[in-house]
Amino acid sequence: MPFEDTPGLVGTLVDNHQAFLSYLERRVGDRALAEDILQDAFAKVVARPGLAPNDEGLVPWFYATLRNAAIDQFRRRGAADRAHEAFGRELETAEEPAQELKAEICACVSRLASTLKPEYEEALLAIDVRGTPVRAFAEHRRISASNAGVRIFRAREALKKRVTQSCGTCAEHGCVDCTCGRKSAPALREQEQ
Repeated sequence: MPFEDTPGLVGTLVDNHQAFLSYLERRVGDRALAEDILQDAFAKVVARPGLAPNDEGLVPWFYATLRNAAIDQFRRRGAADRAHEAFGRELETAEEPAQELKAEICACVSRLASTLKPEYEEALLAIDVRGTPVRAFAEHRRISASNAGVRIFRAREALKKRVTQSCGTCAEHGCVDCTCGRKSAPALREQEQ
């Protein structure tokens, strides 16, 4: 059923907007989240009106749609919460690497960083190797903190690519042996072009 033929459908949904919103808010406990879920459900119905019944069954059908959307939201939220908890447990049990391993990692990062754009190398060495806060780095370089944040993000992404180019599959599996497949800086730069 094309959208033009569904003014009754949209009208019925709009007429019940407040009731739908109250229903969702009671279930999710957050007005903003309830509004988001309701808006998404409205958009799906408007995009595919043929899925909705065109009789008095519309309102109960839409309540069922909203209930399912709320359940999906809780599932997504639950999955995100579990991921955050697992990451927190991982951080609690993570051990600080031995000093010689730290030195090897820093040497590898420094070597690979030297193959990047100079501003990326500078950001990586200052922020990730020496531990300079992003805001302090930004002030020192006379750039905004958001610009510095973007720069370090891009530098890290470029470094990831370099590590993969240099270390191959070792980079994917967490190997910290920086002796594998060492490619020279000129070879890595040439490979990029």
